[in-house]
Amino acid sequence: MAQESGQDRTEDATPKRLADARKKGDVARSRELNTVLMLLASLIGFAVLGGSGVQAYKQLAKNQWSIDRQAIFNDQSLLNGLLVPFIEALWISAPFLFLMFVAVFIGPLCMGGWVFAASSVKIDPKKLSPMAGLKRMVGVQSLAELLKALLKVILLGTIAVYMMKTHLDDYLRLGVMNIPDAINSMFGIVFVITLTLVLSLGLVALVDVPFQQWSHAKKLRMTLQEVKDESKEQQGNPEVKGKIRQMQQSMAGKRMLEDVPDADVIIVNPTHFSVALKYNENESAPIVVAKGIDHLALKIREVAKESNVTIFEAPPLARSLYQHTEVGQTIPSELYLAVAQVLAYVMQVKKLSFPDRRRLIEPTDFSIPDSLLVPKDE
Repeated sequence: MAQESGQDRTEDATPKRLADARKKGDVARSRELNTVLMLLASLIGFAVLGGSGVQAYKQLAKNQWSIDRQAIFNDQSLLNGLLVPFIEALWISAPFLFLMFVAVFIGPLCMGGWVFAASSVKIDPKKLSPMAGLKRMVGVQSLAELLKALLKVILLGTIAVYMMKTHLDDYLRLGVMNIPDAINSMFGIVFVITLTLVLSLGLVALVDVPFQQWSHAKKLRMTLQEVKDESKEQQGNPEVKGKIRQMQQSMAGKRMLEDVPDADVIIVNPTHFSVALKYNENESAPIVVAKGIDHLALKIREVAKESNVTIFEAPPLARSLYQHTEVGQTIPSELYLAVAQVLAYVMQVKKLSFPDRRRLIEPTDFSIPDSLLVPKDE
């Protein structure tokens, strides 16, 4: 897709892409690391368990050659003579087998973690294609594997020849030693040479591990367009989200306008804000039934005029109520006194006749805490 669109894979893989690859079993792996760890585990097993294991097998072999004459003519004894030694042999080698079993999982756990993906077990016809196989054979990964194999052969071959020359005299002395001492000496020489080769292979693993991590990260790289598409899938298309937000705001505005006729007063700033309040005796404080700014503020005033709801101009109070309240909630306790002044005035206006209203003094000085004051430009 990147080649078709002319874009290069320059972006690192996103967490989602890494997680998807992991679900498919596509994680960084190093066969060299696995090989080194298994060989080290086998050497440790031989060093720790080898002596006792050899003695146990010697005793087992000795017991097998000590057969009672009567057991030869007993079919059941012959069967037991085969089954019991087999079980004992497995029991002797069980610690070593368990150590190797654990070593198999250490490598994957150290690099990429243990992953089981059922999809990787499925047969993929594309992998059976000769052309796809040919591409893999001549690809960069195959070339790197070939180069790595050649370096391993040269490195290990050189070290093996050097170690053989170094221990040549020790090998020659084995011929003049008694058998038990020669066997012990031979195992010691083989152990040292093998340990040296394994540690040398560890150097290859130290190079292979970062290379495999880099190669895997490069394979999962994404184009800039892929990153954008994935972001849209996860977070949603910004244009669609904007339209949904507009629709939600429009619906919320319509619901608020339906509650405006039930309000007791509309506190407004002449140019920007409108806040509709309603007071119920069952509530501890007045409730905000609607609020709006600019166009919505004008709509609230229009509905209020049509429904004969009192509109009261109090710019500082209107700005403070708009910024520090939510629709459906009671007003802050710090504004109780200011709103009470407005409601008291409105209630008196409704009770008095038009000539008597002239004697009322409209409240203008409201007690609003500094923390709730809002600048005029807001």
